[in-house]
Order: sequence, then structure tokens, then C-alpha cells
Amino acid sequence: MATELLVKMPTLHDKSVLIVDGMVQILDRRSFPFQIEYVDCKTVEDVAVAIEDMVTQSGGPYYAASAGLVLAAAEAEKLTDPAARMTCFDSAAKRLIATRPTNNMIFTAVTKVMEKVADIIDREDLVGATESAVLTLWQEHRATGVVLGEYAAALIQEGDTILTHCWGESTIMETVAAALRQGKKFQMVCTETRPYLQGSRLTAHSIGEMGVDVTVITDSMGAAAMDAGNISRLMTAADRVTGAGHVINKVGTLQLAIAARHFGIPFTAMVKKPDFSTMAPEDVPMEMRDPEEVLHCLGHRTATTLARGWYPAFDITPPGLVTNIATYDGVFAPDHLKEFKS
Repeated sequence: MATELLVKMPTLHDKSVLIVDGMVQILDRRSFPFQIEYVDCKTVEDVAVAIEDMVTQSGGPYYAASAGLVLAAAEAEKLTDPAARMTCFDSAAKRLIATRPTNNMIFTAVTKVMEKVADIIDREDLVGATESAVLTLWQEHRATGVVLGEYAAALIQEGDTILTHCWGESTIMETVAAALRQGKKFQMVCTETRPYLQGSRLTAHSIGEMGVDVTVITDSMGAAAMDAGNISRLMTAADRVTGAGHVINKVGTLQLAIAARHFGIPFTAMVKKPDFSTMAPEDVPMEMRDPEEVLHCLGHRTATTLARGWYPAFDITPPGLVTNIATYDGVFAPDHLKEFKS
């Protein structure tokens, strides 16, 4: 049983998206932790563009997209006809879901709020009712993250050195917090995660704030770190896990999984719940981002002007390279996800 210890949560926790004074404020993770700034979004389109422009990443779009529906409510509330109001919401939902289609948590968040909207569409206080539905959704989402973290943390052994990749707001952070509550001693290694450096900025900073010893390596050092005996466990978030156990996550995850299998290191992927509507990789829309992004880093060009870029945002790790998948319903082998009950 977990020891009741007070764990300091990182700056990003519960503060990545705010609903304030008729606006959605999104913490700009492109400049964090060097600057703590928020992008003010006054319209649904503002929120959609912020998500597409990587103002927020990992779990952030879940909060941002659902908050965007509060702005849709402000527009719909001006209308008297319930059907016209719902059309306004439907348009907003479609735009928000289209922002980053590979991570199905945006779809999940928007769909859950829209289910509530159908029951309150004729309310005079439509904005307030929608905001209440969104805040309840956030509370539930964070609660499932805590449960997932407890399951995943149970896999961590005393003295582990855990390699992670990219940024896992409600998975990696909650796992670290749970392991600390359990009194475990461990270290973390973060890949820098080009081209936005989520690993070296967001993950490493947040883990460091929690008091855990953390090391940053470049994206090409994972196999070398394993070969040197510096890694005992690989744990990453997942943007989506198919019903058959394919792990779809930030590009670079596949190469780490291959190396982990070679060196006999267990790989745990973490996702709130598998997506049983997609059973094969070809069922998942894979996001290709602007190739120019890989030619730059933190606003500076890092590649010669004689080269062009290529940027698949995600890669697919087959079930055979995955040891287990941690969810809020327990930990499962990739070929046993059908046992997921919730």
C-alpha cells in the first residue's frame, strides 16, 4: 500500500489551461520553463490554432480543446433556437477534433463535453453550464491519471533508472508522483525530444521540480545509455494504443523500444485506455507536420539552407516490442487488452 507522503507536483500540474474572464488561457510550452507565459484565446479558432502550433502538447490539448467548447457556448448563447445552438457547437467540435488527429484524447474530451451539451443546449446560462461540464471533465481526467500512476508506479523497482521520451503530463508525472508516495528511490533519464525539446524542457524540468534526480540525453543516445548499463526500465506515454496493442507515440519511441528489446529492458507504455475502435495502425490517422519544423529549434534555424526536412510526428511500436501497457484499469500485456473493463 502506498505510503501517505506529500509530493510536490510540478509547475505545469493543473495550470496548463485556464478559463478566465471569457477567455481560454493556454500555457505556452514552446518557451517553458525559460518563460512562463500564457496565450490568450478568445475564439474557438484561436484555441484550434494554438493546439496546431504546439502551444500545448501531451495532455494539454485535452484541456484546451474541451475549454474551447466554453467559447463555443458563448457564441451559441447568443442564439435562441436550440438547433442553431447545436450547429454552432458541432462546428466548433469538428474544428477542435481536427487539430491533431493522431492523439484521440482530443476526440474523447470534445465528445464527452458534447454529450453534456445535448442536455443543456436550451439553458439560459449555457456558458456557465458548459464551463461546469468542462471543469467536471477535468477533475475526472486528473483522477484517472492518479489511478494510472499508481498502477504504473507499482512496476518500478527500488533503484531503477527509467528512460522516458517526450512529455507525458497525466501519465509520466502521475507515475513519478505515485512512486514517490510509495517511498521508492529511482532516477530518470529524459531524451531531449527534438524538435520542440519537450523532454529536456517540460519532462526534465517537471521531474526535477518533484525532487527526482534527472539526466537529459540527446535523442540518439538511448541505445548507448542502455548498452552502458545506465538504463533499467523504459516508460513512455502513448498518444494512442490500438486494441491490438500497437503503441503510437512521439516519433523516436520505436527506436527506443527496439533497443530496449535488444538489451532485455522492459518497456511500459502508458495510456488512459486503449482505443478499441482502432485495431490496426492503418486505422489511425498519422500526423505529418511541417518539415520546416525539424530545420529549426527554439526559433533558430539549426540546419543548412541546402537541406530539406521530414517530420512524421509519431511512430508505431508493434505489440511484440512492448512489455506491458499501464492504464487506469490496470496493467496489461499487449495481447490481453481485451481484459480492460472500464
